[in-house]
Amino acid sequence: MEVNDVQRHRMAFWNYARLHTPEVGGKKRTTESNGTVATLSLYGSGSRQREKSRQKATAIRSMEKQLECESAKCKLACQDGNLAQPSSNQLVRGQWANKMEFLLAVAGQIIGLGNVWRFPYLCYKNGGGVFFIPYVLFLFSCGIPLFLLETSLGQYTSQGTVTCWRKICPLFEGLGYGSQVVVLYSSIYYIIILAWAFFYLFSSFKSELPWANCQNPWNTGIAVLILTYIHLYFNGFLVTSTYPFYVATENCMEFDKARGLLNFTVFENATSPVKEFWERRVLNITDNVYEMGNMRWELALCLLLSWILCYFCVWKGVKSTGKVVYFTATFPYVMLVVLLIRGLTLPGAVDGIKFYLYPDPARLADPQVWMDAGTQIFYSYAICIGCLTALGSYNKYNNNCYKDCVYLCLLNSGTSFVAGFAIFSVLGFMAYEQKTNISMVAESGPGLAFIAYPRAVAMMPLPQLWAICFFIMIILLGLDSEFVGLEALMTTITDMFPNFFHTGKHRRKILLLIISIASFLIGLVMVTEGGLYVFQLFDYYACSGMTLLMFAFFQSVCIGWVYGADHLYDNIEDMIGYRPLPLIKYCWKYVTPVVCSGTFVFSLIKYSPLKFNNTTEYPWWGYAIGWWFTLSSTLLVPLWMIYVIISTPGSLRQRLRTLCTPSLDLPENLTQKNAIHCPQNPECGVPFQKSETAAWNKFRDTGPL
Repeated sequence: MEVNDVQRHRMAFWNYARLHTPEVGGKKRTTESNGTVATLSLYGSGSRQREKSRQKATAIRSMEKQLECESAKCKLACQDGNLAQPSSNQLVRGQWANKMEFLLAVAGQIIGLGNVWRFPYLCYKNGGGVFFIPYVLFLFSCGIPLFLLETSLGQYTSQGTVTCWRKICPLFEGLGYGSQVVVLYSSIYYIIILAWAFFYLFSSFKSELPWANCQNPWNTGIAVLILTYIHLYFNGFLVTSTYPFYVATENCMEFDKARGLLNFTVFENATSPVKEFWERRVLNITDNVYEMGNMRWELALCLLLSWILCYFCVWKGVKSTGKVVYFTATFPYVMLVVLLIRGLTLPGAVDGIKFYLYPDPARLADPQVWMDAGTQIFYSYAICIGCLTALGSYNKYNNNCYKDCVYLCLLNSGTSFVAGFAIFSVLGFMAYEQKTNISMVAESGPGLAFIAYPRAVAMMPLPQLWAICFFIMIILLGLDSEFVGLEALMTTITDMFPNFFHTGKHRRKILLLIISIASFLIGLVMVTEGGLYVFQLFDYYACSGMTLLMFAFFQSVCIGWVYGADHLYDNIEDMIGYRPLPLIKYCWKYVTPVVCSGTFVFSLIKYSPLKFNNTTEYPWWGYAIGWWFTLSSTLLVPLWMIYVIISTPGSLRQRLRTLCTPSLDLPENLTQKNAIHCPQNPECGVPFQKSETAAWNKFRDTGPL
């Protein structure tokens, strides 16, 4: 806030005092406030009126001093009642340079690997086209409302996740702590996928792709060509005809080469070279969970490279993040279109798309279909993990977050839908190639990205070129989700301790380096030969659907019933100039809590412990580690509530009232502005909302509160 703006609002406060403090005789005192003269009646004919006047003057001075001292942008200090210049070593909380940086950063966070390897499989598994019915219902009842809730809270408070909830409703501050634990766990294991992708990328710089043939040391065996000779007599001459048969003697079989022969036989134990490259070359996985095996040093170096890239994408905060996303969030779309066009031209692609979209209305009667639709919304929209709040906190105060949320949600769902065509056209081709049903080759998760897609790339002209482009796309899809989550974590920590991190140029970078090194060291466990067992524990428990559903329930209850849905609507109207559709408000109050609680109960009923490859059970200590990942974040919400209720003084009612009251330094809405600055004052002129000046807009566009 500039000094001129502060002076204007000090004038407003003192004018209010001058007009509304009764003059009751006795002595008067004239107070100067940067050129503004306000006459206060401090002594009256009676002691009660003198005391009332004194209290009113003291309250107004307190308000003026608070406005002066708590400048959001410059953190101006108060020295003897006068404004002090900001410290030379004090850093200003950053903002997005423009709206596009915010949109690309959020798009990079929410559009990731799950769009290409989870949604298409769920669509096929749960009835094809009819899966869109529960998906769309969850999108408009939970997805968009919670997306808007988190983004608008971040923009309104200009704070990270923890301090945002602390200012909105201190009782629910545990939501901020729990969500950041989830982000930390996710950052540790999600980056392992980037290490795998880098391994594939570097393997693509060869004269022949190593997963395109069975002539490698890691392959279990090759198929052999058997020639059958048939002797025929034609016009008295002996004619010998040769009929080749392609038979897999062990496992590995090059299906595309066998396809060109007249006959070939596929045995049940036959596998493709791309699958063996994944299982035996990249992972070299051990036989059971008790054997962690040796370190895969090639993967360890790829993991180190991934963390170095993430560090330098985030180390300067939004200044570096906002520039990187211009490339990381747009290039994957180019490659997705290329792969879609190539996939649609492959034989068998039509059959794959039919499996993807063929409707099966009977599947709607299965509750599991509705649960999958709900959890997919939570996973793909990055809600309830605090990232949207942190990204929104760097927006300008008057940014239209409502319109941004709708556009970004539709972009996310549209990307998932289009990616399904690219995925299932390739799966249809693989089923055609192997003479099997598509259900035998359709899978989700990392296996889909590192088996199905590489197979499609190997069939293209110039396969090395397309393989390089494809894995760069995979890396960028995962990279922006990774470093944006890391940026959200850093935002939360620095906003919790602004006096420490905003007064030194390198303190934030050092903290980021410590987090990166610690996460890298923990991640080394997942690049051993048995690392995939640990990876699946993280994936199944650390960011579980039950945790996100509980966070969503508490968020909607807090905003809908404690802070007030209408209150937040007033805040959004103050920021964007109009109120969103009433449907979203009712979703916060009724629909979202009911849907989330119902889905949570159903997930508890249908819970089954993790099994590796759906066959191998983990030992008891494996499940103990998994439940630690889940409970260490989920229980922070109720434990924080118990802690603050116990530690807050007063009766139980007073404690709850204190803990459910928003912070006093939050921005006022238009109604409150008019009450302060134009309290039926004829000298004030037109109402504030009709005469809002650029100076007030500048006052509202601040950093931390």
